[in-house]
Amino acid sequence: MTNFKLLIWAGVLSCLIWNGFAQQAGSDCIKANAKSCGECIQAGPNCGWCKKTDFLQEGEPTSARCDDLAALKSKGCPMEDIENPRGSKQVLEDREVTNRKKGAAEKLKPEAITQIQPQKLVLKLRVGEPQTFSLKFKRAEDYPIDLYYLMDLSYSMKDDLENVKSLGTALMVEMGKITSDFRIGFGSFVEKTVMPYISTTPAKLRNPCTGDQNCTSPFSYKNVLSLTSEGNKFNELVGKQHISGNLDSPEGGFDAIMQVAVCGEQIGWRNVTRLLVFSTDAGFHFAGDGKLGGIVLPNDGKCHLEDNMYTMSHYYDYPSIAHLVQKLSENNIQTIFAVTEEFQAVYKELKNLIPKSAVGTLSSNSSNVIQLIVDAYNSLSSEVILENTKLPKGVTISYKSFCKNGVNDTQEDGRKCSNISIGDEVRFEINVTANECPKKGQNETIKIKPLGFTEEVEINLQFICECQCQSEGEPNSPACHEGNGTFECGACRCNEGRIGRLCECSTDEVNSEDMDAYCRRENSTEICSNNGECICGQCVCKKRENTNEVYSGKYCECDNFNCDRSNGLICGGNGICKCRVCECFPNFTGSACDCSLDTLPCMASNGQICNGRGTCECGTCNCTDPKFQGPTCEMCQTCLGVCAEHKDCVQCRAFDKGEKKETCSQECMHFNMTRVESRDKLPQPGQPDPLSHCKEKDVDDCWFYFTYSVNSNGEANVHVVETPECPSGPDIIPIVAGVVAGIVLIGLALLLIWKLLMIIHDRREFAKFEKEKMNAKWDTGENPIYKSAVTTVVNPKYEGK
Repeated sequence: MTNFKLLIWAGVLSCLIWNGFAQQAGSDCIKANAKSCGECIQAGPNCGWCKKTDFLQEGEPTSARCDDLAALKSKGCPMEDIENPRGSKQVLEDREVTNRKKGAAEKLKPEAITQIQPQKLVLKLRVGEPQTFSLKFKRAEDYPIDLYYLMDLSYSMKDDLENVKSLGTALMVEMGKITSDFRIGFGSFVEKTVMPYISTTPAKLRNPCTGDQNCTSPFSYKNVLSLTSEGNKFNELVGKQHISGNLDSPEGGFDAIMQVAVCGEQIGWRNVTRLLVFSTDAGFHFAGDGKLGGIVLPNDGKCHLEDNMYTMSHYYDYPSIAHLVQKLSENNIQTIFAVTEEFQAVYKELKNLIPKSAVGTLSSNSSNVIQLIVDAYNSLSSEVILENTKLPKGVTISYKSFCKNGVNDTQEDGRKCSNISIGDEVRFEINVTANECPKKGQNETIKIKPLGFTEEVEINLQFICECQCQSEGEPNSPACHEGNGTFECGACRCNEGRIGRLCECSTDEVNSEDMDAYCRRENSTEICSNNGECICGQCVCKKRENTNEVYSGKYCECDNFNCDRSNGLICGGNGICKCRVCECFPNFTGSACDCSLDTLPCMASNGQICNGRGTCECGTCNCTDPKFQGPTCEMCQTCLGVCAEHKDCVQCRAFDKGEKKETCSQECMHFNMTRVESRDKLPQPGQPDPLSHCKEKDVDDCWFYFTYSVNSNGEANVHVVETPECPSGPDIIPIVAGVVAGIVLIGLALLLIWKLLMIIHDRREFAKFEKEKMNAKWDTGENPIYKSAVTTVVNPKYEGK
């Protein structure tokens, strides 16, 4: 029963906690203080607007129509009256990626080959709600390639030029192993034709080289051969080129790269894979270096080729690295820097700044240039990196990649996949989220494409900034106080200069004292009960910091948080607080809804309410017999237990003895009795009827065992073990033998102890005697009591004569 009650309370608390989370989510909608449906749906993806005309209570502002969907439904707004537009996606163009093999009979035009899918789609975006779509990329086999070889023709590249003169046919053969549609072009560069980059003396302008070297006049950039599929023509025209010269070590290669990138018509670029091989043995000038020659105008990033020569090198500065990156990316050009070992470090740093670029080590005479180009192409084409055009304000985009071998990445690494072979297919998951609506709400277009490829995905972004019901609004509606506003989505949107829920006031009337009288309760001086503001003669209740706590009523005299509490909860968690009075849920009553009408907690194990000894009040037993207590009036401290109560009757009926032996048939026939052979045969706990196991002593001091139970029909059943357990008499012989043996052993022990003590005493006395004997001294003088036997007498008259 205790566990059941705990489960009930756990369920109630779970509902309250869940409801709290829902209210917290809705609080963002309330805090937005939305005055219209459009403002509401921009507050968050979970916000809805109730357009039901009579939805608001008295005193509630128009912004109360905007709330979490669950909260609106709980307040009585039908789902069909809730405006909650959702975002969506629509694919407009979805051609499958091309599957074809090299050497196939069909020859497709480049524009007929598809490597990216889909190609065009529309995303309808609601603020805060991301829209996701999947982008597929597959490298097509036998895809056409345009390669433009841009070479430094300063004097230090003299021996390289000799090897490049035969590059055309050899490169055509090698690239033919990759694609059957290959074109090649050639261009050269030296330096700006102003001091201090070159010598401007007439002789040096004619031949900038020293000695008998025959060099061509210096130039900035020259398009020698536009892209062509004729390798022999490449060899022929390149063979006619001559070395030139300049004064400083860095070259003007950036000017040449810019012209190659932006002069698409003159170069002959197609919408295929575009490769630019930049070959040099020196560094480079960049933006700002033109000041040395008096050139201060920034590079304009436009094509200035006349007769295949760059004519504005003396007028525009070198482009910056960022400017080059922009133009190379716009024109889908992948760059291969073929440079000597000395400048590897410089160009590797440049590679890190230019996406889809590679660096190869050029031998001193360019003899390895073909293998360098093939290796660099394979490296570039094995990686796909997605980029997007500039995003509109408030729009964010995120990528997740699904690459080969189960490799997945997010954030910046989610834009790319590496180690892609021809024919491999990879997928990207792209999320687009609008965090705010554009000021004018107009549609925007963004594009996503793989770097170095001409194909792209066009995405049209349409923003959901207004509700459908706003288009159905009625301008100058009679519902808005004589046409002073537009009635839309169940509320009035006031014309300029009008305010109030129904646009009933002009802004000049707001502070009128006459209006305040309509906001006072009878016999009260408080305006709106001090819980709101008087606007247009109507109370608009103020909001509390806790958005779940609301003032309401005509005079803001009601609230939903000042009701009686129980267990720290408003209305005990079992009701709703309306105007400071609890409206209890079914099966609950009381001022704080703390009185449960459910009798289940009072149900005793025998199926009776309070064991038939009390009444169930608010889910608790009130015992009518004061002797009984407990959750179901089951305990009686002064009553005999079940076992003691039925002991005598069981004894007389089972064994025909005991105090009730004589009256057994009259007093002890109220139960059914069953005899069993042993205690193991007695009923065990777990049966449906309540059961008591008993162990009692009879008049002969024997133990007898029985069980007592009452079934659902009120019948008492007793099961008793037929043989009592009686204690056996004592065995005399072992007891006497034990006592005698104990006495003997104790006597022997005492004798041994006495003997031991005597031995110790004698040894101590003998030792004392020996010590005194050794210390004795014998005196040799006369005995004072000794008297000699001889007596000598002297005659006094004797004179010795």
